[in-house]
Amino acid sequence: MTRAYLVSDLHLGDPEDPCTRLFEGFLERIEKDDDATHLVLLGDIFDMWLGDHDYFIERYRRIVESLKRISARGVDILYFEGNHDLHLGPFWSDELGFEVHSGPAFLELGDKVVRLEHGDQMDPDDRGYIFLRWLLRTPLMRFLILHLPGRLVAWIGEWASAHSRTYTSETKTISREHAVEKIRRHAARVYAERPFDLLISGHVHVRDDSKIEGSNGMARSVNLGTWLEAPGYFLIDDETAAMVELDSGDVAQSGSPAPAEAMSSS
Repeated sequence: MTRAYLVSDLHLGDPEDPCTRLFEGFLERIEKDDDATHLVLLGDIFDMWLGDHDYFIERYRRIVESLKRISARGVDILYFEGNHDLHLGPFWSDELGFEVHSGPAFLELGDKVVRLEHGDQMDPDDRGYIFLRWLLRTPLMRFLILHLPGRLVAWIGEWASAHSRTYTSETKTISREHAVEKIRRHAARVYAERPFDLLISGHVHVRDDSKIEGSNGMARSVNLGTWLEAPGYFLIDDETAAMVELDSGDVAQSGSPAPAEAMSSS
């Protein structure tokens, strides 16, 4: 039995923001799902989370506690670092025991081999962002982020977040057609390198669901888009693999989101 929930690019900010409350309701739903097996966080869950500072832990305490309860129920939680949440290992892996990935990883979900990634490396021509990504992960930056006071790290994070938006603005504001082209070209390239049944990514704030055809056969590529435009999650179970929309009105009324109609592609 497999039931995996996958989300990306929530960019949570204020703990009382409707999007944050929506995510808390979504987590409550998973807590109550006895059949849930995996929760995959595909990066940029928070608009900023750096290291293991109490500043971030306390700011999002309700989410952290909910994730701990979900994990205690036996759900595997995987967190893929994005460009707004990084150096997660000391807290999310060492303390909470979740799997943390700084790059793509493969996972077997039911009868599917799934490639999972945030997606911020899908455009090798975006040299500005590639440089920024490297800079923020150098040993010096890692040391500073993990050892400076939390408030100062938050200031650094705000700077990094703003510059990340600058460097990724071209990819995230180009026409939908151009963005989709980049997503699909990347999917075809990595499929040729190592085949999979399904690729799930984020980063580019455009939803896309397409087929990949190559010498290794057929596969599927799904980019989850962003909660800033349309909150939703991707559900993989033994019967389907589909995008499910979330209605913020459901959370406002009941505190727990009810799934809208799934958008599936066989």
